[in-house]
Amino acid sequence: MAYRKYHTATTQTDLYTVAFYNIENLFDTVNDPNTLDDDFLPDSEKNWTLKRYEKKIFKIGTAISNIGFRQTSKAPTLIGLAEVENLKVLQDLVQSKHLKNKNYGIVHFNSPDERGIDVAFLYQKKYFEVLDKESVTLYVENYEGERDYTRDILHVTGLLNKEKMHVLVNHWPSRRDGADLTEYKRVAAAEKNREIIDRIKKEEGEEAKIIVMGDFNDDPNSKSLHTLTQGDLYNPMNKLHTKYAGTLSYRGNWNLFDQIIFSANFHKYTSGKHSFSSAKIFDDEFLKIYRGRYKGNPFRTYVGRKYTGGYSDHFPVYITLKLG
Repeated sequence: MAYRKYHTATTQTDLYTVAFYNIENLFDTVNDPNTLDDDFLPDSEKNWTLKRYEKKIFKIGTAISNIGFRQTSKAPTLIGLAEVENLKVLQDLVQSKHLKNKNYGIVHFNSPDERGIDVAFLYQKKYFEVLDKESVTLYVENYEGERDYTRDILHVTGLLNKEKMHVLVNHWPSRRDGADLTEYKRVAAAEKNREIIDRIKKEEGEEAKIIVMGDFNDDPNSKSLHTLTQGDLYNPMNKLHTKYAGTLSYRGNWNLFDQIIFSANFHKYTSGKHSFSSAKIFDDEFLKIYRGRYKGNPFRTYVGRKYTGGYSDHFPVYITLKLG
């Protein structure tokens, strides 16, 4: 499948893309003795070579540069990422062919996740200024009462075209041991996000603008997402999840774990402020398996230990904001 490049238009719009993308194990090829990264080394069973790493960087950069481009005529202004190993892979990503002229800034902290995968935040410096950033620990325990090390929540405060807003980037605990048995961990993640949101509102008032994005490992109608939204946040992804559409497919069923949720005041139009315009799954054909049994599913980098050379096992999601 040929690489796609849509970004050829020159007309700028008053629309801005806010995106989230789980990019499926973006590891470098260097061993980190403090994490479980042994699968992603040149001498591992997966044979994660420099050539494969560079191909992945190029492909993810290509995908990111196209998210929302048809609507906004520009690459994403803000983008949250999941499954990045460290700052180096992010630096390589923003210097890749289709991103290097976008002047992306990076916000990243190392998480205590055992595999060494983190969340991160990229922003076009032309439009967004970082005022503050913090990494908020998510403490959950397993059934034996021992700490289950998972990803921190990334909280970035900044000015988008001079309007203040908060962005929370998440990658919630997985369903690996069963969706029902692990539900309490994702509910705990939702409650931790609520703590942050409530603190923001206490300090800045009810009109504070807040965006919560991430791979929640739950669908929009799950208990954890209802815990998060609680009436004062709007989840446009509710309308996108169907039997035939989502961001990842498991055993023939679509899930929409990747979501962008925001405070209800984004529905209010005010001159000089940003308001919600649209929400979409970015599932263009070049990101899909194009033939065979799994046609239409995300074209991923690996299936088990078999290298397939694709992009990710997730599709990105995005919203567009209109500047009044």
